[in-house]
Amino acid sequence: MYDFAIVGGGIVGLATGMALCQRNPQATILVLEKEDSWAKHQTGHNSGVIHSGIYYKPGSFKAKFAREGSQAMVEFCREHGIEHEICGKVITATKPEELPLLDNLLERGLANGLGISKISAGELKEIEPHVNGLAAIRVPMAGIVNYKQVCETFAAIIARHGGDLQLSTRVEKVAETGGGVTIETNRGSFHARFLINCSGLHSDRVARNSGVQTDMKIVPFRGEYYELKPEKRYLVKHLIYPVPNPAFPFLGVHFTRMIGGHVEAGPNAVLSLKREGYRKTDFNLKDFSEIMTYPGFWKLAGTYWKEGMEEMVRSFSKAAFVKSLQQLIPEIQADDLVPAAAGVRAQALKPDGSLVDDFHIIEGKNSIHVCNAPSPAATASIMIGRTVAERTVELARLRRVYAIS
Repeated sequence: MYDFAIVGGGIVGLATGMALCQRNPQATILVLEKEDSWAKHQTGHNSGVIHSGIYYKPGSFKAKFAREGSQAMVEFCREHGIEHEICGKVITATKPEELPLLDNLLERGLANGLGISKISAGELKEIEPHVNGLAAIRVPMAGIVNYKQVCETFAAIIARHGGDLQLSTRVEKVAETGGGVTIETNRGSFHARFLINCSGLHSDRVARNSGVQTDMKIVPFRGEYYELKPEKRYLVKHLIYPVPNPAFPFLGVHFTRMIGGHVEAGPNAVLSLKREGYRKTDFNLKDFSEIMTYPGFWKLAGTYWKEGMEEMVRSFSKAAFVKSLQQLIPEIQADDLVPAAAGVRAQALKPDGSLVDDFHIIEGKNSIHVCNAPSPAATASIMIGRTVAERTVELARLRRVYAIS
């Protein structure tokens, strides 16, 4: 019997496994991942940004973990020779009505303890000559990294500590008992004293499969991207973001420099009809039915129908997508862009239609479930992993299924 079994081999699951190994080196740890490699879904389709934490409500887990996690991520990359760059970011107001929103965002970032500053249109032109802006916030600590490489390093550390890493192992059933947890998979049964659910897009299902009642459901949103042709990459020197619309829970289309030199533009945010639906044509009847019969989805749709329609138009019209990008860089033309891989965001949604805004962790009998960890979870993964590991050990001791000090 293992001491701890982790379901999910994305960046949060692997960071949690690494933290458990380092905190309790004598513990036996199992990591189960249904795909044939690590970080195949949300992490592997991540834009690679090391976020600062400027957007998040002061005092929230997102704000705290993003700020501390970005520093921990940079230190980890330096220690392990993982390629990264602190390239900085600008958040740009392109319309007069965005200037008060920019000031509000500046106040939030300062309240979160960030070393950011407001810059004028002239100062913006000096660092981003091709960007249209009335004013901007400069975020010098933002950066980029390859999170798949980070995950592979996390996994290697777990393996060095004696952890059992099982790829191509799909969890089919979980049974909690007084003395632990039995996990049925396509490759046999595993037994553990305690279960940690970090299964991202399927986290709510794994929780319910474990007998844990959740107060939310995962609704998948696909983010679609274009990529700048190599000869147009000179247009982007930093990460370039718009001022986010406070009436819509996404950041808007932006420009992201990537490790390796290419530049992505996007994403939009459209409902995915499959939890792992990276293409417009992807469809899963079970996933679709769960969304359509969930009252929270219709309440969300009723609130954001106008913004949702605009996102759908951008999904099917390259011209509309380009028009949004031109608000930041007017020189961008449709011929400058080629389609890039999409990602899917696992967003937790409550029955009343409200989005779960912060990281959300639910406790079971002999289990703990990370049921909402969208962006900036990759940035914050080391801190999330440490926190989940600490809570897991304490909860397991309270349940008297784990007693190693």
